[in-house]
Amino acid sequence: MNKQFARLSTRLGYDFRQEGLLKQALTHRSYSAQHNERLEFLGDSVLNCTIAKVLYDTFPSLPEGTLSRMRANLVKQDTLAEIAVRLQLGEHMLLGEGELKSGGFRRPSILADTLESIFGAVFLDAGFEAAQSVVLRLFQPIIDGIDPNVSGKDAKTRLQEWLQGRRLALPDYHLTDTRGEAHDQVFMVACRIPALGITTQGQGRSRRAAEQEAALAVLKQVGEIK
Repeated sequence: MNKQFARLSTRLGYDFRQEGLLKQALTHRSYSAQHNERLEFLGDSVLNCTIAKVLYDTFPSLPEGTLSRMRANLVKQDTLAEIAVRLQLGEHMLLGEGELKSGGFRRPSILADTLESIFGAVFLDAGFEAAQSVVLRLFQPIIDGIDPNVSGKDAKTRLQEWLQGRRLALPDYHLTDTRGEAHDQVFMVACRIPALGITTQGQGRSRRAAEQEAALAVLKQVGEIK
């Protein structure tokens, strides 16, 4: 396995038997006709089934509707893109010249699709249990942070609902700084709520992650979260 793929395999915690599957999973349709969209189809199914099962086991008292909302929050594009950034997928993806010039290696939709393609590639390489293990390794820290008392809602959603319940204007999120190289950036975001005179700061490996941290800081400041 070449060094670039070896580094990614280490981050994934999985060594491919068929290196060609990993290469295909990283290949965007703009680069080659042998692209990753069919693998993405498989990976999406593996991901949804794995997350559904772990939520079912982790929260035995929660009803179907709540579990469905939790799963939707975990398998959405933003969450997948955050994990892809953490894995530094952008530096491994094979993109056509146009996509490279337009910053496709940073685009959340492409990052999310590529991650799902990798799940599909692991499934074909070694079966469902191997793919499930990769998914759980990447998602477990997020699952561990879920508070079942708020139905799996993220900090931004909770803050929005808290403000709406008090007929206050929604928060203003403003990107204040970006640090690091293009493939390894840290975003700094401010969350302002003028009606309350509150401004908080958050940082993360994606803009959304930074916004979530800033929103969480507001919830703590107003006593909604201890």
